[in-house]
Amino acid sequence: MTVLSFSDLHWLAVIVAAVIFMVIGSFWYSPMGFGKPWAKALGKKTGDMGNANAGYGITTVGALVQSFVLANLVRDIGLSTAGEGLVLGFTIWLGFFLFVMAGDTIFSGRSMTIGKINSSYYLVVLLINGALLAAWR
Repeated sequence: MTVLSFSDLHWLAVIVAAVIFMVIGSFWYSPMGFGKPWAKALGKKTGDMGNANAGYGITTVGALVQSFVLANLVRDIGLSTAGEGLVLGFTIWLGFFLFVMAGDTIFSGRSMTIGKINSSYYLVVLLINGALLAAWR
């Protein structure tokens, strides 16, 4: 097993997965998606979300890193179907996102609405990208 190797990856699939991460996020947190209840739960308005340039910058880097790491996992454990990728995406979400985000939400005293919106975003992204990266090798 190679850990985080740059070789033997389908780089176009990695880039597409990162774009999917960003596109889904753009909708998810928009007023047409869950942006209004998310902002309300934060006590803000959708237009008052801080430094957008820095936020989009770090999110773009994070999308690329997450897609790269997920592609490495898909390759290293030998997944080759969308169904296998869905299971991996769900497993990663369950093991590394859901309960970590729930704990953070509870301990920080934030509304469960925030936790549900954020957690479900990562579930959708990991399901789609897991399936994509497993099938598109």
